Amino acid sequence: MTSTAMKLTAVHALLALAAGLSASAASAQQVFRIVGPDGKVTFSDKPPPPSANARVTAAATDNSTRGAAISSLPFELRKVAGQYPVTLFTGDNCGPCGSARSMLTTRGVPFTEKTVTTNDDTQALQRLSGESVLPFMTIGSQQLKGFSDAEWTQFLDAAGYPKASVLPASYRQAAATPLVTVSASPAPAAARVGAAAPAPAATPVTPPPTPDNPAGIRF
Repeated sequence: MTSTAMKLTAVHALLALAAGLSASAASAQQVFRIVGPDGKVTFSDKPPPPSANARVTAAATDNSTRGAAISSLPFELRKVAGQYPVTLFTGDNCGPCGSARSMLTTRGVPFTEKTVTTNDDTQALQRLSGESVLPFMTIGSQQLKGFSDAEWTQFLDAAGYPKASVLPASYRQAAATPLVTVSASPAPAAARVGAAAPAPAATPVTPPPTPDNPAGIRF
């Protein structure tokens, strides 16, 4: 067996393993940013229990939008994109990231792009991949670190993506979104501009004692 054939055999084996892990792949690409009651920030691939009283934001995978886009694809492409979804992680001023994006676009591979530009994004990327190397791509649960046209082509071939674009003319690639989206905590009502201060609690009035109720007890 030639070295090329051996490598492709290994690629097929890895993607077969990825098929068995397709359910966990979705959760593996979801990173939660957890702010505890003490203000400490941590990252996890699992949300905290309600009892933790923590504020959580997540790297949303935009599943509903992605599902709608995939439903418009030709059957064979829709099948492989559903089984081995592609997510590309990119950064600013990253030449290889542009090459990776161009390669996927030219080949007609539908993908989700997540940008890594903040410290929170970087920590989330390290949680996902174990490193902060960009570009970073996942095909199903398979991870590819750093852009290599030859290597990425082999994995896309093994996954079953068409070698040339079959995307319909109406297809539009979704805009890139941050890996971690942090939403600000709502301000307390009294601190909001123009918000009325809460009314003071009424002081209970104890009825005066009477001959029939000398202790002034009220029910």
